Parts: sequence; structure tokens; C-alpha cells
Amino acid sequence: MRAHYDFSKMQGQKNPYVKLLKQAVTIRLDRDTVEYFRALAVKTGLPYQSLINLYLRDCAMRRKELSLRWAMAGRRTSV
Repeated sequence: MRAHYDFSKMQGQKNPYVKLLKQAVTIRLDRDTVEYFRALAVKTGLPYQSLINLYLRDCAMRRKELSLRWAMAGRRTSV
């Protein structure tokens, strides 16, 4: 192995796959949700955007489905 390598003439190349790794999106979140992940980021040392991504990825991998029931306006319920 050489003791000295000359990298001055080397030309760098951009990673052609970098755009396939992540997709930028705009999403509107409640302030308390963002504050929760920011506080968690302080504890873990990870950026809060990465924590949100990890949580959503976990939900997607486990195929979690949200269970919602919307209240109907004007509907009376019997007791």
C-alpha cells in the first residue's frame, strides 16, 4: 500500500440514489404534537423530524389502522 495518495485530481460524484431515500412533504401538525416530538428529541438526541418519520414508518410496517368514529351533528342518542 502506498504511503501517499494524491486525491487532488479526483472528481467526486453525487450519489444517484439519494433522491430515492427520502421524499420532502409539507404536513400541518398540531403544536402540542410537534412539542411532544421536540421534547422527545432532546431526550434521545435525534432530530424531531426523524422521530416523527420513525413513528410513522413503524405504523406503516405494522399496518396499523386508525379507528375513528365521527359524531354526527344533531343526532340524539338514547340512554
